[in-house]
Amino acid sequence: MTKPPAVLLRMFLNERHRLVKRIKQVVGSTSVAEDLAQDTFVKLWQRSSKDTDTAGLLHRTAQNLALDYLRSQAVRRRYQTNELNAADEPPQAPSPEQIANTMQQWQRLTEQLNDLPPRTKRVFLLNRIEGETYNAIAERLGISISTVEKDMMRAMRLCREWKRQSINEEEAPAKRCINNNKPCIQKGLDRD
Repeated sequence: MTKPPAVLLRMFLNERHRLVKRIKQVVGSTSVAEDLAQDTFVKLWQRSSKDTDTAGLLHRTAQNLALDYLRSQAVRRRYQTNELNAADEPPQAPSPEQIANTMQQWQRLTEQLNDLPPRTKRVFLLNRIEGETYNAIAERLGISISTVEKDMMRAMRLCREWKRQSINEEEAPAKRCINNNKPCIQKGLDRD
């Protein structure tokens, strides 16, 4: 950083009182106005000064910083309001059907993992449940890192397939419901 030119320093000191007053009219706080006036000086200090710089530049820069401050405060308030609104809403407990569906999905995953070869299953569980690295698993089981990687790829393929099946089941809406032994409309679906 270079030393502030004497012209800028004199201009700032001469205009400081008016600058703070003008910023305070925008932001509504003396302490914030003082800070923004200082920020104005620092911002102009860091740029290369020109002989044509006037007090108007000082006031325009201060005005822009004050408006930026107001915008950031508005964003902060919106974010806090959204957070408070989200916190006010009680978490919804899953329905018995959702719980049963989740239990069935996890049971299917467990069954599929049990169908893996024992070493592949062990490698997967050591990595995903116990948090072991591939190097640590290779040393612990006396196998190469390449073998650990291949076993993990096999297990992850199985998990991806399980996830794909689960998503497909969730997206497949019931096309019919039975009400007094007659087809009926469910969730806006047309009758068959």
